Amino acid sequence: MGSKSIKFILNGKDVSVKTLLHRRLLDVIREDFGLTGTKEGCGIGECGACTVLLNGKAVNACLVLAGQIEGAEIMTVEHLAKDGQLNKLQQRFLEKGAVQCGFCTPGMLMSATALLMHKPSPTREEIQDDIAGNLCRCTGYKQIIEAIYETAYGRKKNSSE
Repeated sequence: MGSKSIKFILNGKDVSVKTLLHRRLLDVIREDFGLTGTKEGCGIGECGACTVLLNGKAVNACLVLAGQIEGAEIMTVEHLAKDGQLNKLQQRFLEKGAVQCGFCTPGMLMSATALLMHKPSPTREEIQDDIAGNLCRCTGYKQIIEAIYETAYGRKKNSSE
């Protein structure tokens, strides 16, 4: 199987890469474009560390082949901050202590971004269900859920609301 030039949108920019069609999107993002925020954890779609947005939907980049991204729009964690300024979700992750070792953070941020794009006012239960595909070994998830919730609803005086 030979290589082919694939055109797609990456973080808002039209790009093209000549690659083998059976390469993983994860490898294309990291190796060909140097976007190392997307992490490889398990390589089999179980941990969510490699979560990116594909046409607005959270997907595991380790399970998407390069041949599947022709004409697609891909968003990685690097696209969230603008001009060196963290977006609200990233800022809340820091404020709430939802970032500890940081390995799961890019994938969590991307899953949460997709959730908030499609459901701007999720309940805590919906947030919990939506991030279920993202494993975190450090936080216990409470801080992550609160960071996403507070991003959706703004700061609350009583976080038990």
